[in-house]
Parts: sequence; structure tokens; C-alpha cells
Amino acid sequence: MFADRYRPAIDAPLSARLTRDNRLLANPSLVCNIAIGASTVPTQRVLGNLFYRGLRFHRPVFIGDTLTTQTKVLALRQNTIKPGRAASGMVGLEIHTVNQKGETVLLFWRCPMVPCRDSDANTGHADDLSVMPEVISKKDVFASIPDWNYSVLPVEAIDFNPGEVIDVEARDTVTMAPELVRMSLNMAMTHTDASRSVYDRRLVYGGHTISMAASQLARILPSLAMIVCWYKCDHVAPVFEEDILSSRIHVKEVNDVAGGRLMKLAIDVFAERVDTSGGTQSNIRVLDWQLAVMTGPK
Repeated sequence: MFADRYRPAIDAPLSARLTRDNRLLANPSLVCNIAIGASTVPTQRVLGNLFYRGLRFHRPVFIGDTLTTQTKVLALRQNTIKPGRAASGMVGLEIHTVNQKGETVLLFWRCPMVPCRDSDANTGHADDLSVMPEVISKKDVFASIPDWNYSVLPVEAIDFNPGEVIDVEARDTVTMAPELVRMSLNMAMTHTDASRSVYDRRLVYGGHTISMAASQLARILPSLAMIVCWYKCDHVAPVFEEDILSSRIHVKEVNDVAGGRLMKLAIDVFAERVDTSGGTQSNIRVLDWQLAVMTGPK
């Protein structure tokens, strides 16, 4: 669906040499989409997901693992009431995913916007959404880095240095959006039913955009070993089917760690689309994704 060239998930011998485990690694985008989909039970009528915070892989996931997700409501905050607009609000959710051994795989927070049951409601909910932490400490980042043999990964043809900006030349058209929603057991109606969308057209699930950005990252970073964490991920504009997505990757930090390289990146995703009048809109910034990844050594 994404043509994701993340090598450890498609090359069993490489995965075994890297992890020292004969099980095949699962693609991190697949893991995240499964966890997010499982968390949508309380937000089926969502208007849109606004952002993710503090997502960290506590341990790798292998093909054959069974994942269980618990979703907890941490905060409720009603939006400003405006004449002629149905009442809505933001929900702070904590998502905790474990494997079949009960070991934590993912812990993260997300903030969907949902309609109020009563369109004229004045709930008084005004919780502080900062309970969803944006900061991930260096200690926690390092704790997420497995003791793997990073030297088996290919050497990069490009030397990535702090301050560099890479525009990924190959763009991708958004297709099969409802299919991903169904495959990941995502229950948000706005992604599969245009009549349930505030845009009168199906809204593309945010994880679709993130997964496409991850695929574009893997194309220019063939030594990618794992996505360690998302510091933050903001959906700054909606994405629709047939949008053409492109990524701009900012290299923030590069450090030698555990026999590999830890890179802190910021990825901006832009959309080009044909609007309802037939005109073309370009360079619509739709995603602000800040993350850390591990790669092979220099």
C-alpha cells in the first residue's frame, strides 16, 4: 500500500542479523496503525485527529506477536462556542499497547476533535491538554534503543548532517484510504463515509499520511533500523484521496549511539490537490512530524 522499503521488515536474513532474533520485524507503521485503529472505539464520530504526543516504541514488534491496546480518556475540553456552529470539543487520550507477554510496546497520547452529543451543549469541560506530554527525555529515548547489530545495515550514500534539508523527489498519490482504515480496524466514520465528514468528502486517516511520510523517509535512508519515537505529530491541514504528498526532511541532530546513529528529524509533508472547482492547489502543508530514528553507522 505504501511501497515502504524499510528493509528489516522485508528482508528476513537481514532482520535476523540485525536483531539476533529469527522472527521477522514488523514495520513500525503497521504497528502504529494497529494501535491507533484499536483506540478509535470511543471516537467513532470524530471530526478529525489533531495531534499525537510522546509516542515511543518500548520494544520491537515481530510478525506473529499479538497486540492488545487500552485507551484511557485523560482530558475533555470543549471548543469555544460560536453562533451557528455545532458544539464540539477535544479529547485527550492515552493509548497503551502491550504484546502477548504483557510487555509494553507503545505508549502515546492523541487528541481527536469530536462533536458534542447536544449541538447546543455548554459542557463546561476545560481540562488542560498539556497532560499529554510533548517532551521525551534523552533517558527514555536511549532506553528504547535495542542492543542490535547495526553494522549489518548498508552504508548511506549520502552523509546526513545536522542542518541539512532533503526534499524527497518521489511523491505519492493517496489511494486505498478506506481500505487502510478497515484493515487497521479503525472505526472513525469520517474516513469511510463522506456524509459523516465536515468536508462533505471522506477525510483521509492521519496514519495514512504518516505512513506515506515514513515510506518516503525509508527511500532516502536505506540504513533505517527503526523509528524510536515521535516527539510530536500535528495534522495541520486535512488530506483527501488523490492528494499528491511530498516530504521535506530536516536533520536536527545526529549522534553515534549503541553502534549506530541516532537521528532527530523533522518532516514536513505537503499536498497538491485538484479542488472542487477544477483548479490545482499546491504546497499545502498537512503534517508536522518530529521524530527520532536509528540507522546504521556512518
